[in-house]
Amino acid sequence: MASDKSNDKAAASDARVEILLVGMNGDLRGKQIPLGMQKKIWAGEVRLPSSTQSLDVWGDDNDDITGLSLSVGDPDGNCIPDERSVAAMPWAPEGSVQVLATMHEFDGTTSFMDPRAILASVLKRYERLDLTPVVATELEFYVMEQNWRETGRPSPPVDLTYQGDPNGFQLYDMSAVDALGDYLNTVRAYAAAQGLPADATTAEFGPGQFEINLLHRPDALAAADDCIYLKRIIEQAARKHGLKSTCMAKPYSDHAGSGLHVHASVLDATGRNIFDAKGGEPTKLKSVCAGMLQSMREAQLIFAPFANSYRRFQPGSFAPVDLTWGYGHRGTAVRIPDINGPAARVEHRVAGADANPYLLLAAILGGMLLGLENELDPGEETTPSHVPENAPKLTHDFLTAVEAFRASPFIADIFGERYQQLYGDTKRKEAITYLRTVSDFDYRTYLPRF
Repeated sequence: MASDKSNDKAAASDARVEILLVGMNGDLRGKQIPLGMQKKIWAGEVRLPSSTQSLDVWGDDNDDITGLSLSVGDPDGNCIPDERSVAAMPWAPEGSVQVLATMHEFDGTTSFMDPRAILASVLKRYERLDLTPVVATELEFYVMEQNWRETGRPSPPVDLTYQGDPNGFQLYDMSAVDALGDYLNTVRAYAAAQGLPADATTAEFGPGQFEINLLHRPDALAAADDCIYLKRIIEQAARKHGLKSTCMAKPYSDHAGSGLHVHASVLDATGRNIFDAKGGEPTKLKSVCAGMLQSMREAQLIFAPFANSYRRFQPGSFAPVDLTWGYGHRGTAVRIPDINGPAARVEHRVAGADANPYLLLAAILGGMLLGLENELDPGEETTPSHVPENAPKLTHDFLTAVEAFRASPFIADIFGERYQQLYGDTKRKEAITYLRTVSDFDYRTYLPRF
């Protein structure tokens, strides 16, 4: 009995609070604070270098191109917690919690680099119009064997293969859900412990690929928090079961990529859905679609932030390549699932699962604002029997997307000129590094022949 009590005390002493900042690439960085010393968190006394949110995909601060780190003394900022985001960490010692924070300068202003602050600034624009976006996300991801570090490549969970080969397409296949039932049960338990509004779980096309839907929120910042926490949940649950989860957009060359679809509607000050066409022509919905399509190429770097992201945009796949719209049509970049009643909404289908949820929602809601503040025409409708000819296309090239982002007045308006330059310069370095890297494909294809 004494041993049990000492174990309980040890577990309690290990409990912690993790204060988390969202990085440029949707990564979480922060500090672990012992539970007994958490007062400093709520007092806004936790500091981290401001450059924490300028780190690239490799964790480099790129001071030579940003001038935001050592060249200016790598100054601190204050991590101000958002108490609404406090959530349990069921994978950690009992009593442990996590909280998302926004980086502030010492004068009290939010950092121009903070993704949560960027989204909050877009939401302020809606507030000034007495409007409230209602947002939900649908996250696709893969689960794979944990030996990827040793083999150098991913492989599907053994329970979904026969002699190493996938059993076939698993779309909506309940046997695939059952085969990974222990893992998915842990994901659901973690989500419930956090109060995350997780809804349906489905098997997707690829071996070990699943989708989890999150319920609509009349608070886009909370919806982005839900998504970032869900990404962490699927990762922690995978570790518990000796697996690896990934939101990499295209982990397998011969299997489907993973998307991050966003559903959105807008409420007025009375709580009415302004997209409700009430049986008539959905003029406002179509104008919003046009705004999203008009800004989509300039914002593609947000929807597809890495070199691997562009492998997902393939003709004949469910990742759209044409800037088109349609009613209920899943082959379009923007889909309108419903036009009447409270469920009237748009669905943005371009982003990969690797997108930063905060920057993603900022770009989508910014595009929607174009359609709310102007009367725009989305062009020809895509139907099962008609696909518009010569529709504008998204790019398949990472560097092209970088340059479109860097030159865009829309991006400067939504994200701010300083963040446009920071994000654009950082991604340009990544794109050039990718282009300069000779791959195994090059060796296998060209070295034997030339």
